[in-house]
Amino acid sequence: MAPGSLAAWAVQVLREPAAAEKAAKTRAALAAWRAGGLPASLPDDPPCPARPARDGAVTVIAARNLPRRGKGGTLASRQAILHSLAHIESWAIDLAWDAVARFGAAERLPREFFHDFAVLAEDECRHFEMLEQRLRDLGSHYGAFPAHDGLWDSAEATAGDFCARMAVEHCVHEARGLDALPQTIARFRSNGDPETAEVLEGTVYPEEVTHCAAGLRWFRHVCERRRAEVGGRGGGGGGGGGGDDGGEEGDFVIREFHACVRKHFRGPLKPPFNTAARAKAGFTPEWYEPLVDNGMNGREGRPAAGAPAAADESQKRNSS
Repeated sequence: MAPGSLAAWAVQVLREPAAAEKAAKTRAALAAWRAGGLPASLPDDPPCPARPARDGAVTVIAARNLPRRGKGGTLASRQAILHSLAHIESWAIDLAWDAVARFGAAERLPREFFHDFAVLAEDECRHFEMLEQRLRDLGSHYGAFPAHDGLWDSAEATAGDFCARMAVEHCVHEARGLDALPQTIARFRSNGDPETAEVLEGTVYPEEVTHCAAGLRWFRHVCERRRAEVGGRGGGGGGGGGGDDGGEEGDFVIREFHACVRKHFRGPLKPPFNTAARAKAGFTPEWYEPLVDNGMNGREGRPAAGAPAAADESQKRNSS
């Protein structure tokens, strides 16, 4: 029997261990959703699993133990970089569906949220499949290299807070991918692989802009709603406005973002920033430039609530 809601489809994808089958089930979920009539969630939906199923095709090791991938100057280096990108995209599929299953109904989010993150999952499936095909074209395959699971580690650290999940996964990691991708594209192109460069530049890069924008949009939505629920401008915790970054309302949301990242992300944000791509996502410098030291100046460097690999992942998201 087919799942009865989009949230139930999300759980089915999360329970599927094989990356290729996750992609197939994602496409089936989007087909059912676009056909109309599928509820976003139902009271008897299955619970979100604590961790997505994985089939062990990729050997997972600590980030610090990964061999260096190089800068794309050799075939082996290009294969290693592609494998890393494909692994990131495979986790991004699960992260999108986890947001739907874990937070959609719990946060009383509107149907538009479910749609945004279902489409985001579909995008990540397309990215994974395109990158996996390029791996095969270059004589390798998904699972040929070890990888680390830093993206999921930081997802576990933000499992109890929707705003933290949006801030860290979509406004730190995704945005760092926007910073790194132009250099990655240039490396593939300069080393004789224009096909991979085109996949990254023509598909992955513009769609990642929309993913960062989605995280920012729903961070703002829930932050403003929470503020409204505790008494509007006189309260403190999330509130309800039109999403304009100007004035007191916008300043409040940006301050909440800074506090959220400082609490849940380990380490500072590191320039250089791709200000043009970030701006397309609505992520302008006042959101991230104050986090370059992440509140570390003048205090001891204590780990935040994120996992140890989280800071490393922010540097490696879509990067070599």
